[in-house]
Amino acid sequence: MYISNLIISFRLALRARFLWIAGGAVAVLILATLLSSFFSGRQPATVALDIGLSIIRLLLPLILVLMTQELLSREFERRYYLNTLSYPHSRHSILLSRFIGVASLALSLLIVLSGTLASLVWLISRSYAQATPVSLGYHYLITVAFIGIDVLLLTTVATLLAVVASTPSLVLVGTFSFMFISRSFGSIIDLLTRNATVVHDAESYRSGITILSYLLPDLGALDVRMIALYGKLEFLPDKWPLVILSSFSYMVGLLGLAVWSLHRKHFA
Repeated sequence: MYISNLIISFRLALRARFLWIAGGAVAVLILATLLSSFFSGRQPATVALDIGLSIIRLLLPLILVLMTQELLSREFERRYYLNTLSYPHSRHSILLSRFIGVASLALSLLIVLSGTLASLVWLISRSYAQATPVSLGYHYLITVAFIGIDVLLLTTVATLLAVVASTPSLVLVGTFSFMFISRSFGSIIDLLTRNATVVHDAESYRSGITILSYLLPDLGALDVRMIALYGKLEFLPDKWPLVILSSFSYMVGLLGLAVWSLHRKHFA
């Protein structure tokens, strides 16, 4: 049951020109990485790796939202469910297969993009020996793994929004709003803690933003590129196991909520 639904998900993704979109993402990454390396005469590899990771963290959410729209939102908008639900498949199996399909495509593209970026940075680093070389070994693998957790969590958010949203555009707006808030509030809290003169009455402002830490996962803590840029594990967050655990817990909760919402959804 799951395998047949998963095959259908991959076919829908190919019909939505996923390969063309993936190829465009690779092209954008190559162009941005090569151009950014010219902006620093002393640390071209570091700048290239930094910009490349930023491009990956921006492109992957956009692509997974587009695939979620095609595999789930279009299902409801174009009434494809009239055909899908006519088969002896449970609703949760259809939803989970779509989620696994989008997540598999996004993680596969992450592997391709990270491999392409590592190759480019390695070539750039050979042309100029930096005083502080980048680390493309296990430090880089850890960085990519943390990005993968970020991608999985955003895929779960997009899946939930695809079930409850009335239009596909809300999936894009909602997922990116969630992404920007979750990636930024931790940095804002840290800034206000270190420098209370940034805004007036910084303490009350910080306590208000701290409430978000109880409602949203800290996706900003999953950005651990510094360990790859400078080859030091000391740049990992102090409570990184808790960050990973909270991310997966949030993921399971949202996915369960999506399944519950789909079972209660009434189709006209």
